[in-house]
Amino acid sequence: MNWDDLRIFLSVARTGQILAAAKRLGLNHATVARRLTALETDLEARLFDRSTSGCQMTEAGARFFEHAERIEAELLAAQGDLGTNTPEVTGTVRIGAPDGFGVSYLAPRLAELTQLHPGLTIQLVPVSRTFSLSRREADIAITIDRPETGRLIAGKLVDYTLRLYAARSYLNAHGTPETESDLNSHTLIGYVEDLIYSPSLNYSTDIVRRWPARFEIASALGQTEAVRSGAGIGILHSFIARSDPSLVPVLPELVVERAYWMVTHESSRPLRHISIVQDYLRDCVARDRSIFG
Repeated sequence: MNWDDLRIFLSVARTGQILAAAKRLGLNHATVARRLTALETDLEARLFDRSTSGCQMTEAGARFFEHAERIEAELLAAQGDLGTNTPEVTGTVRIGAPDGFGVSYLAPRLAELTQLHPGLTIQLVPVSRTFSLSRREADIAITIDRPETGRLIAGKLVDYTLRLYAARSYLNAHGTPETESDLNSHTLIGYVEDLIYSPSLNYSTDIVRRWPARFEIASALGQTEAVRSGAGIGILHSFIARSDPSLVPVLPELVVERAYWMVTHESSRPLRHISIVQDYLRDCVARDRSIFG
């Protein structure tokens, strides 16, 4: 057994497909299949049930996955330890984040990080979904919920608020709501309910009992743009909306409070290039904490 076989096993386990694992590793898919078979022969155990739709880990495969991840963690720890005397930070760090935070907050600020560390490559993936750190879909995930399971390390990054906003043009045309009940006579903008990937995204229940949205958008930035266009009233991130003078708070006493969490896989703990990015993100939000309230 060698590390290359373990690396191939982990990639197939995380992607669920030999072809996808081959692309991730930069190998021919036939090579990946052959090395996987060789590993199963060495272990005298079938690790995957293979089919045209993918590879499903067997019970033996699931047990071996735990051992393989521990071996990977030890190798990464050794790599991180030996690299501590290297002055230049190198490597690629992928950050997964919700679209509002990723695009509006992180994207304008990460250039400073790449200037500080020219050998560092940052990949920002700002999409509205969850990221699997065990499958290495991201090295650092910014989430709106603290994970409860898995070999993950999570810390609160920052608390933030959301409020009702409307475009000045909309309020001029339709009037400004004075009470919660007044919202019933206005066009409301909200999420596509069956695409909400976390209960924490159901902001409307923190505002009013019913939120009969007539315009539903599965993206925080999409909702912001719709509100900005004068389409209606929406629940927007304060740190995004307050920077736009065309957006006006509506019923400002109604506030939704949430938090962003920074999450990594425990095997990433010793990796210097990942920890430097984490430190930078913490410093950024600490410096800008006032805009999130």
